[in-house]
Amino acid sequence: MKRNNLWITTLALGIALSTYGQQADGGISAEMLQQIKQSYKGTPTDKAIHNAISNNDINKLAVNAESKNNFDTYFSHKVNGKGITNQKSSGRCWLFTGLNVFRAQAIAKYDMGDFQFSQNYSFFWDQLEKANLFLQGIIDTREKPMDDKMVEWLFKNPLSDGGQFTGISDILGKYGVVPSDVMVETNSSESTGRMANLIGLKLKEFGLQLRDQSAKGAKIAALEKNKTEMLGTIYRMLVLNLGEPPTKFTWTRKDAKGNPVETKEYTPQSFFDEYIGKDLTNNYVMLMNDPSREYYKLYEIDFDRHRYDGKNWTYVNLPIEDIKEMAIASIKDSTMMYFSCDVGKFFDRERGLLDVNYYDYGSLMGTTFGMDKKQRIQTFASGSSHAMTLMAVDLDANGQPKKWMVENSWGPGANNGHLIMTDEWFNEYMFRLVVDKKYITDKVKDVLKQTPTRLPAWDPMFADEN
Repeated sequence: MKRNNLWITTLALGIALSTYGQQADGGISAEMLQQIKQSYKGTPTDKAIHNAISNNDINKLAVNAESKNNFDTYFSHKVNGKGITNQKSSGRCWLFTGLNVFRAQAIAKYDMGDFQFSQNYSFFWDQLEKANLFLQGIIDTREKPMDDKMVEWLFKNPLSDGGQFTGISDILGKYGVVPSDVMVETNSSESTGRMANLIGLKLKEFGLQLRDQSAKGAKIAALEKNKTEMLGTIYRMLVLNLGEPPTKFTWTRKDAKGNPVETKEYTPQSFFDEYIGKDLTNNYVMLMNDPSREYYKLYEIDFDRHRYDGKNWTYVNLPIEDIKEMAIASIKDSTMMYFSCDVGKFFDRERGLLDVNYYDYGSLMGTTFGMDKKQRIQTFASGSSHAMTLMAVDLDANGQPKKWMVENSWGPGANNGHLIMTDEWFNEYMFRLVVDKKYITDKVKDVLKQTPTRLPAWDPMFADEN
């Protein structure tokens, strides 16, 4: 009886495979290929679309002409911008965004004109601290095999110019800040690729040396002594590329008309105390909209810091409407925020517009693209890629947002270097927002009391913002 059942099952499976042209090993058989090819009929419409796509950019053909109508640049609530910055060919959007948040506050407080903090100064210390983070991580994992997940992740990520608000807290809090004219940009700070490649290569070499020394019996003290010597090499490479950071400087503050107000001698830390003066680690909260994970939960990302002795950044995962409530409160109080999103999706660069209806790929390709935000996260189709400064919202008569505006760091462009996003786009592609604690709700305060769930450094949602 069992033998007969097996024969019947085998026969049925064979018939099914034959019917659909499937091969037992999952390959494409000749019959299956014929069935697949029937999806393209070669109609005059198909041929016209093929001719158009063959000779044009898909995005130009997919533009939804109707979405260009009624493009309104008015905002009911807006924090005054302080001038557009330019990160150029670097992944320092996180640094520009964080410094721009505090730049706006400093300009408003002291009624200054054009003013910037030095991105190059903070970037120098960021790179040195990340080098130490990597080398100390290698020492900590010295007894694990090379194919261990953490060891593998370290060697894949020895250094980067990207980051998150964690870096603002870690670097500014320890090293202070200086004005932009005290430590100016260099070719390597504006175009970081070559320098980063060389330093990263050297760090990997040093990492292997530390593991080899440990395998030969070197103790922790000896490894850390060697690490200090290695960091001396990295420091020299950074100085050659970026210049040496000042330990003290004299600077004259000017008013909005350019008139000198006060000349003082500062250290980077005393300048931070005077022009920022906040506990960046404890005064700010990162909010996340990640529908692939449970809401109203506190999470921590392992190694999500820019200093070994820094703090892994924690975030509160919330529904998008909760985040909007706090964002609107901050904007109404004239306070900009650190904001990050998946900026490359449905982006009209000419108008500086982010609109989910701008491209109609479905009509062009004759199919649908139906994944929601949760599914895009789970399949690595979307994630936070770029940080900007959230600074405006347009509310309707019922107080509901219609659109948002961010101050970008790509230099002049449409909307004077600002990007406008529809509220629907905000829902789908906004991921992180960092707000001052005074704007958070009671519900968020309760979540912050939780013991955070720790996620690994390689979690796909937590790649650096560039």
